[in-house]
Amino acid sequence: MSDVRATTVDIPTEDGVADAYLVHPADGQPRPAVLLYQDAYGLRPQLRSMADRLAGAGYTVLVPNVFYRLGRTPVVDLPEFIDPAADPTIWERLGPMLAALTPDLVKRDAGAYLRWLADSPLATDGPVALTGYCMGARLALWTAGAHPDRVAAAAGFHGGSLATDNPGSPHLEAPHITAELYFGHADEDPSLPPEQMARFEEALTAAGVRHTCEVYAGAPHGYTQADTSAYDRDADERHWQALLGLLKRTF
Repeated sequence: MSDVRATTVDIPTEDGVADAYLVHPADGQPRPAVLLYQDAYGLRPQLRSMADRLAGAGYTVLVPNVFYRLGRTPVVDLPEFIDPAADPTIWERLGPMLAALTPDLVKRDAGAYLRWLADSPLATDGPVALTGYCMGARLALWTAGAHPDRVAAAAGFHGGSLATDNPGSPHLEAPHITAELYFGHADEDPSLPPEQMARFEEALTAAGVRHTCEVYAGAPHGYTQADTSAYDRDADERHWQALLGLLKRTF
Protein backbone atom coordinates (compact mmCIF):
# COMPACT_ATOMS: atom_id res chain seq x y z
CA MET A 1 0.00 0.00 0.00
CA SER A 2 1.55 3.28 -1.11
CA ASP A 3 1.52 6.59 0.75
CA VAL A 4 -1.45 8.76 -0.11
CA ARG A 5 -2.25 12.45 -0.13
CA ALA A 6 -5.72 13.84 0.55
CA THR A 7 -7.49 17.16 0.27
CA THR A 8 -10.95 18.69 0.10
CA VAL A 9 -12.01 20.01 -3.31
CA ASP A 10 -15.00 22.00 -4.56
CA ILE A 11 -16.80 20.78 -7.67
CA PRO A 12 -19.03 23.19 -9.58
CA THR A 13 -22.40 21.72 -10.53
CA GLU A 14 -25.49 23.08 -12.23
CA ASP A 15 -27.06 23.59 -8.81
CA GLY A 16 -24.15 24.96 -6.77
CA VAL A 17 -20.86 23.66 -5.45
CA ALA A 18 -20.31 20.15 -4.13
CA ASP A 19 -17.55 19.67 -1.60
CA ALA A 20 -15.67 16.39 -2.02
CA TYR A 21 -12.83 14.35 -0.57
CA LEU A 22 -10.00 13.64 -3.00
CA VAL A 23 -7.22 11.17 -2.23
CA HIS A 24 -4.48 9.79 -4.47
CA PRO A 25 -1.02 8.19 -4.32
CA ALA A 26 1.49 10.65 -2.89
CA ASP A 27 3.69 10.65 -6.01
CA GLY A 28 1.10 12.86 -7.74
CA GLN A 29 1.16 10.84 -10.95
CA PRO A 30 -2.12 10.39 -12.86
CA ARG A 31 -3.93 7.21 -11.85
CA PRO A 32 -7.16 5.50 -12.87
CA ALA A 33 -10.04 7.29 -11.19
CA VAL A 34 -12.68 5.86 -8.89
CA LEU A 35 -15.83 7.78 -7.98
CA LEU A 36 -16.99 6.57 -4.56
CA TYR A 37 -20.64 7.13 -3.66
CA GLN A 38 -21.51 7.49 0.00
CA ASP A 39 -24.16 5.76 2.05
CA ALA A 40 -26.92 7.77 3.68
CA TYR A 41 -24.77 8.66 6.67
CA GLY A 42 -22.66 10.93 4.51
CA LEU A 43 -19.06 11.90 3.93
CA ARG A 44 -17.33 11.15 7.25
CA PRO A 45 -14.11 9.57 8.58
CA GLN A 46 -15.23 6.02 7.72
CA LEU A 47 -15.68 6.85 4.03
CA ARG A 48 -12.43 8.80 3.96
CA SER A 49 -10.68 5.72 5.36
CA MET A 50 -12.19 3.54 2.64
CA ALA A 51 -11.12 6.03 -0.02
CA ASP A 52 -7.61 6.07 1.46
CA ARG A 53 -7.40 2.29 1.15
CA LEU A 54 -8.40 2.48 -2.52
CA ALA A 55 -5.86 5.24 -3.17
CA GLY A 56 -3.21 3.12 -1.47
CA ALA A 57 -3.95 0.41 -4.02
CA GLY A 58 -3.07 2.84 -6.81
CA TYR A 59 -6.16 4.87 -7.65
CA THR A 60 -7.28 8.50 -7.57
CA VAL A 61 -10.49 8.51 -5.55
CA LEU A 62 -13.19 11.18 -5.40
CA VAL A 63 -15.92 11.06 -2.73
CA PRO A 64 -18.50 13.81 -3.33
CA ASN A 65 -20.92 15.08 -0.71
CA VAL A 66 -24.06 14.20 -2.65
CA PHE A 67 -26.20 16.18 -0.18
CA TYR A 68 -24.35 19.40 -1.00
CA ARG A 69 -27.59 21.24 -1.78
CA LEU A 70 -28.31 21.12 1.95
CA GLY A 71 -24.86 22.28 3.06
CA ARG A 72 -21.23 21.32 3.28
CA THR A 73 -19.93 18.27 5.13
CA PRO A 74 -21.08 17.27 7.71
CA VAL A 75 -24.63 17.89 6.53
CA VAL A 76 -26.04 16.00 9.53
CA ASP A 77 -24.27 15.62 12.86
CA LEU A 78 -23.97 11.95 13.74
CA PRO A 79 -22.19 10.13 16.57
CA GLU A 80 -18.81 8.49 15.99
CA PHE A 81 -20.53 5.11 16.27
CA ILE A 82 -23.87 5.02 14.43
CA ASP A 83 -26.61 2.80 15.84
CA PRO A 84 -30.12 3.65 14.62
CA ALA A 85 -31.61 1.31 17.24
CA ALA A 86 -30.15 3.54 19.94
CA ASP A 87 -31.30 6.75 18.22
CA PRO A 88 -34.35 6.33 15.95
CA THR A 89 -34.25 10.03 15.08
CA ILE A 90 -31.29 9.38 12.76
CA TRP A 91 -33.56 8.11 10.00
CA GLU A 92 -36.16 10.77 10.70
CA ARG A 93 -33.46 13.28 9.76
CA LEU A 94 -31.97 11.36 6.85
CA GLY A 95 -35.14 10.11 5.16
CA PRO A 96 -36.22 13.42 3.60
CA MET A 97 -32.67 14.04 2.34
CA LEU A 98 -32.65 10.73 0.49
CA ALA A 99 -36.11 11.30 -0.95
CA ALA A 100 -35.08 14.70 -2.32
CA LEU A 101 -32.14 13.25 -4.26
CA THR A 102 -34.02 12.16 -7.36
CA PRO A 103 -32.56 10.08 -10.22
CA ASP A 104 -32.50 13.17 -12.46
CA LEU A 105 -30.49 15.14 -9.90
CA VAL A 106 -28.11 12.23 -9.39
CA LYS A 107 -27.46 11.92 -13.12
CA ARG A 108 -26.92 15.66 -13.48
CA ASP A 109 -24.51 15.75 -10.57
CA ALA A 110 -22.69 12.71 -11.90
CA GLY A 111 -21.93 14.64 -15.07
CA ALA A 112 -20.25 17.34 -12.98
CA TYR A 113 -18.18 14.83 -11.00
CA LEU A 114 -17.10 13.01 -14.14
CA ARG A 115 -16.17 16.25 -15.92
CA TRP A 116 -14.11 17.28 -12.92
CA LEU A 117 -12.21 13.98 -12.99
CA ALA A 118 -11.69 14.28 -16.76
CA ASP A 119 -10.03 17.65 -16.20
CA SER A 120 -7.92 16.55 -13.22
CA PRO A 121 -4.20 15.98 -13.82
CA LEU A 122 -4.37 13.32 -11.09
CA ALA A 123 -6.68 11.09 -13.17
CA THR A 124 -5.63 9.17 -16.25
CA ASP A 125 -7.48 9.72 -19.50
CA GLY A 126 -10.40 7.47 -20.24
CA PRO A 127 -13.39 6.13 -18.33
CA VAL A 128 -13.59 5.73 -14.57
CA ALA A 129 -14.90 3.13 -12.13
CA LEU A 130 -17.65 3.58 -9.55
CA THR A 131 -18.30 2.02 -6.19
CA GLY A 132 -21.33 2.74 -4.03
CA TYR A 133 -22.63 1.73 -0.62
CA CYS A 134 -26.26 1.41 0.50
CA MET A 135 -27.93 4.31 -1.32
CA GLY A 136 -24.66 4.78 -3.20
CA ALA A 137 -25.27 1.52 -5.06
CA ARG A 138 -28.34 3.13 -6.64
CA LEU A 139 -26.31 6.23 -7.50
CA ALA A 140 -23.71 4.05 -9.19
CA LEU A 141 -26.36 2.43 -11.40
CA TRP A 142 -27.95 5.73 -12.37
CA THR A 143 -24.51 7.12 -13.19
CA ALA A 144 -23.46 4.10 -15.25
CA GLY A 145 -26.71 4.29 -17.22
CA ALA A 146 -26.60 8.03 -17.83
CA HIS A 147 -22.89 8.22 -18.72
CA PRO A 148 -21.98 4.89 -20.36
CA ASP A 149 -19.06 6.40 -22.28
CA ARG A 150 -17.44 7.55 -19.02
CA VAL A 151 -17.97 4.48 -16.80
CA ALA A 152 -15.98 1.29 -17.38
CA ALA A 153 -16.99 -0.55 -14.20
CA ALA A 154 -19.41 -0.11 -11.32
CA ALA A 155 -19.78 -1.90 -8.01
CA GLY A 156 -22.48 -1.73 -5.39
CA PHE A 157 -22.54 -3.18 -1.88
CA HIS A 158 -25.56 -3.74 0.38
CA GLY A 159 -27.62 -1.61 -1.97
CA GLY A 160 -31.33 -1.22 -1.32
CA SER A 161 -34.32 -0.60 -3.60
CA LEU A 162 -32.38 -1.63 -6.71
CA ALA A 163 -35.37 -3.09 -8.56
CA THR A 164 -38.65 -1.56 -7.42
CA ASP A 165 -41.90 -0.83 -9.24
CA ASN A 166 -41.09 2.88 -9.36
CA PRO A 167 -40.52 4.51 -12.78
CA GLY A 168 -37.04 5.63 -11.73
CA SER A 169 -35.92 2.27 -10.34
CA PRO A 170 -32.17 1.71 -10.88
CA HIS A 171 -32.62 -1.65 -12.63
CA LEU A 172 -34.28 0.16 -15.53
CA GLU A 173 -30.87 1.60 -16.43
CA ALA A 174 -29.69 -1.84 -17.54
CA PRO A 175 -30.26 -1.34 -21.30
CA HIS A 176 -28.01 1.75 -21.23
CA ILE A 177 -25.13 0.30 -19.21
CA THR A 178 -21.91 -0.75 -20.95
CA ALA A 179 -19.77 -1.09 -17.81
CA GLU A 180 -18.97 -4.36 -16.06
CA LEU A 181 -20.96 -4.58 -12.81
CA TYR A 182 -20.37 -6.29 -9.48
CA PHE A 183 -23.00 -6.27 -6.74
CA GLY A 184 -22.60 -7.77 -3.29
CA HIS A 185 -26.06 -8.04 -1.74
CA ALA A 186 -26.62 -8.25 1.99
CA ASP A 187 -28.35 -11.42 3.14
CA GLU A 188 -31.93 -11.01 4.37
CA ASP A 189 -31.84 -7.28 3.60
CA PRO A 190 -35.30 -5.73 4.12
CA SER A 191 -34.43 -3.04 1.57
CA LEU A 192 -33.59 -5.66 -1.09
CA PRO A 193 -35.89 -8.70 -0.71
CA PRO A 194 -35.34 -11.82 -2.83
CA GLU A 195 -37.89 -10.76 -5.43
CA GLN A 196 -35.92 -7.55 -6.05
CA MET A 197 -32.65 -9.48 -6.25
CA ALA A 198 -34.22 -11.71 -8.90
CA ARG A 199 -35.68 -8.79 -10.85
CA PHE A 200 -32.33 -7.00 -10.78
CA GLU A 201 -30.46 -10.07 -12.06
CA GLU A 202 -33.05 -10.66 -14.78
CA ALA A 203 -32.80 -7.05 -15.99
CA LEU A 204 -29.02 -7.18 -16.25
CA THR A 205 -29.06 -10.53 -18.02
CA ALA A 206 -31.75 -9.45 -20.48
CA ALA A 207 -29.75 -6.33 -21.36
CA GLY A 208 -26.55 -8.29 -21.87
CA VAL A 209 -24.70 -6.43 -19.10
CA ARG A 210 -21.50 -8.12 -17.91
CA HIS A 211 -22.21 -8.64 -14.26
CA THR A 212 -21.72 -10.65 -11.11
CA CYS A 213 -24.28 -10.56 -8.29
CA GLU A 214 -23.55 -12.37 -5.05
CA VAL A 215 -25.42 -12.65 -1.78
CA TYR A 216 -23.18 -12.34 1.26
CA ALA A 217 -24.62 -14.97 3.57
CA GLY A 218 -25.36 -13.71 7.06
CA ALA A 219 -24.24 -10.15 6.29
CA PRO A 220 -26.58 -7.32 7.30
CA HIS A 221 -27.44 -4.23 5.33
CA GLY A 222 -24.52 -1.85 5.85
CA TYR A 223 -21.92 -4.57 6.37
CA THR A 224 -18.97 -2.51 5.04
CA GLN A 225 -19.38 0.41 7.43
CA ALA A 226 -17.08 -0.08 10.43
CA ASP A 227 -18.51 2.90 12.33
CA THR A 228 -22.01 1.39 12.47
CA SER A 229 -23.81 -1.39 14.30
CA ALA A 230 -24.25 -3.23 10.96
CA TYR A 231 -20.53 -3.86 10.38
CA ASP A 232 -19.45 -7.39 9.48
CA ARG A 233 -15.68 -7.79 9.22
CA ASP A 234 -15.72 -10.96 7.10
CA ALA A 235 -18.22 -9.53 4.64
CA ASP A 236 -16.26 -6.29 4.49
CA GLU A 237 -13.04 -8.09 3.56
CA ARG A 238 -14.93 -10.07 0.94
CA HIS A 239 -16.15 -6.74 -0.47
CA TRP A 240 -12.59 -5.47 -0.72
CA GLN A 241 -11.45 -8.56 -2.60
CA ALA A 242 -14.35 -8.24 -5.04
CA LEU A 243 -13.91 -4.49 -5.56
CA LEU A 244 -10.14 -4.62 -6.07
CA GLY A 245 -10.59 -7.57 -8.42
CA LEU A 246 -13.07 -5.59 -10.51
CA LEU A 247 -10.74 -2.59 -10.65
CA LYS A 248 -7.81 -4.78 -11.65
CA ARG A 249 -9.84 -6.24 -14.53
CA THR A 250 -10.95 -2.77 -15.56
CA PHE A 251 -7.67 -0.90 -15.50
